[in-house]
Amino acid sequence: MCGIIAARVADDATPYLLDGLERLEYRGYDSAGIAVRTSTGGTETIRSVSRVGDLRTLVAARSGDPFTGTGIGHTRWATHGAVRETNAHPHADCSGRISVVHNGIIENADRLREQLSAQGHVFASEVDSEVITHLVERALAVDPDLMLAVQIATAQLEGSWAIVVLDARDGRMVAAADRSPLVVARAARGDFVASDIGAIATWAETFVALRDGDVVELGESWTWSSRGEVVAVPFATPSPFAAEALELGDHTDHMAKEIEEQPGVVAEILDRIADRAVDGQLWRGLGLAPFERVAVVACGTSLNAGQVIATALRGLGGVPTDTVVASEADQAVLTPGTLVVAISQSGETADVLRALDRFADRHQVLALTNNLHSSLARRADAVLDCHAGPEIGVAATKTFTAQVVVGVSAMISALVASGRIDRSRALALVGDMQRLPGLLAGAAEASLDRIPLLVSSVRDASGFLFLGRGAGLPFAAEGALKLKELSYRWAEAYPAGELKHGPLALVTDGTPVVVVDNGEHKIQANVAEVRARGGFVITIGGAGADVPALGRDAGRLLSCRTDVTDQGMSLWGPLESVVPLQMLARELALQLGCDVDKPRNLAKSVTVE
Repeated sequence: MCGIIAARVADDATPYLLDGLERLEYRGYDSAGIAVRTSTGGTETIRSVSRVGDLRTLVAARSGDPFTGTGIGHTRWATHGAVRETNAHPHADCSGRISVVHNGIIENADRLREQLSAQGHVFASEVDSEVITHLVERALAVDPDLMLAVQIATAQLEGSWAIVVLDARDGRMVAAADRSPLVVARAARGDFVASDIGAIATWAETFVALRDGDVVELGESWTWSSRGEVVAVPFATPSPFAAEALELGDHTDHMAKEIEEQPGVVAEILDRIADRAVDGQLWRGLGLAPFERVAVVACGTSLNAGQVIATALRGLGGVPTDTVVASEADQAVLTPGTLVVAISQSGETADVLRALDRFADRHQVLALTNNLHSSLARRADAVLDCHAGPEIGVAATKTFTAQVVVGVSAMISALVASGRIDRSRALALVGDMQRLPGLLAGAAEASLDRIPLLVSSVRDASGFLFLGRGAGLPFAAEGALKLKELSYRWAEAYPAGELKHGPLALVTDGTPVVVVDNGEHKIQANVAEVRARGGFVITIGGAGADVPALGRDAGRLLSCRTDVTDQGMSLWGPLESVVPLQMLARELALQLGCDVDKPRNLAKSVTVE
């Protein structure tokens, strides 16, 4: 959610801070700010409750002492305290010497605030993060070493944190992390700190991720401690993507770009893993013990992807599955022999990580993530990389598709390795999957002209129903989620057979009802029920559908699913349906004047519970 950037460079730090904050905008935020050391040894803090562009304007308009090359920046997504400038980061201590930016939640902040206030510390904000500045200030009053002060301060915290502390007096900078992501990097231009490598990828080709309990001082040489003990600086890791991958190119928005990238992403994934899925080596390489049951643990779009993966496992191998909403994991009871498949695009989803607090000691955990350096990856027994590349749009598109393809491939490999299916069947199943890039491209082609016209007919509707049956249901759920996220209109997904048990009361003249028609034989009767009550039906299916996007292989319209060898993909659903569903949500949002890359109140990396 919140974003951190820090720089120690030879020239003015503000361009780096502002550029980094703009690259962090996709994470979601409601205020932004920077604190930069000045040439006279002070710190100037500039904050805004508008966009980073407004902050850039404020910086350009300032007058005063020149800025140095040492500074910190932050984008805040409000948790403690209202959205106002005094609650925006960075925060300072009583004297203005210490400035801090913080991601995470300090669970014992109220108790610490009471103690510090009783000792004479004066607080300027309502936020939990400010206690860190005063803890560092108190520690410095006893010992002048900044790194030791940060270690003392963080030892008193409960919760999660990624922080950067700046001392205006001497320009020292210390970073620390526990259960919240933070990376440091050394490049030709200087040292950088960020909550996301994408924020600094333009300047840094390698990075080091802080592990829980790490405290690092940046300087001519780095000093690195882990749980209070000085350790060698870990080896740097190459950046997982090129800086140009973050640029829009010829696209109007990142979402459009990322929808278009899906066929290529899937093709690359299959090139990497298809052969190893067929012979079981993909699974064997994970080093996991045999399982009798699988529990998918995830949130939001990742939960929908997990539903598809679970459907594949049941349909292809007859393996029983559970689907656990991560924020409700306390209510779940998992049987012995259950493998937990934890899914998170960022690998930092707080609800998923807290769910593992409950499950990890008793069950093996397989992480499915787009970030191999994440907290989830570190905590799991085995990890699968989604290989989706950077995704800037807050609403997930290509990461959903990648999660499904990697997850289903892994389950096919597991079924081969456990003897539940033979290699010849796996070969046929993976052969079917090789058609996916063409199917996704064909779906985009079929949707391009139809979606804008359909959206213009329903743009004034206050709410939408999304229907599916069987393997199509998780895709209907994902379509409804996308529309809610982007257009701010109500959208609910239901099994089509549940219409007569309540939701049909919502249908009146013109009510938009989006139907994922993947050939389930009873769905036409459900469509007839809607039409009989005046509903405006939009079918996404094969030939004859309002959006004939299913089974269309790169411009060649095929009969819906009947040509699939062994009906492999029909058992886990029409993945290409997500393309028109994503395009539908995006088009409605655009026609309503919404920002499709940065929907309100939402964040890419959900690091709070």
